[in-house]
Amino acid sequence: MDIIDTIKDQIEGNPILLYMKGSPNQPQCGFSARTVQALMQCGERFAYVDVLSNPDIRANLPKYANWPTFPQLWVGGELVGGCDIVVEMFENGELQTLVKETAAANAAE
Repeated sequence: MDIIDTIKDQIEGNPILLYMKGSPNQPQCGFSARTVQALMQCGERFAYVDVLSNPDIRANLPKYANWPTFPQLWVGGELVGGCDIVVEMFENGELQTLVKETAAANAAE
């Protein structure tokens, strides 16, 4: 399977997906750690992909997403953004709303 197809499958198959360095329990960079913290405080389950253990994804996702850095948060098949955007959205309440609505919509399916 082509790596771009794999990325598309991951994004389509997971309503809330974080591409990050490390895992939510052991983030391997400060940006991933802050993003995970904000996401976890929204109280919904999310999937993650560790780009450090998936070098093909780490190499190809920035081109696919047109976003150069990690972490990358995808919600409902759309790129939300990286650490600064996610933290800012969390602080103004937008992230919680987006995450809860997406989780609820997918629970109903």
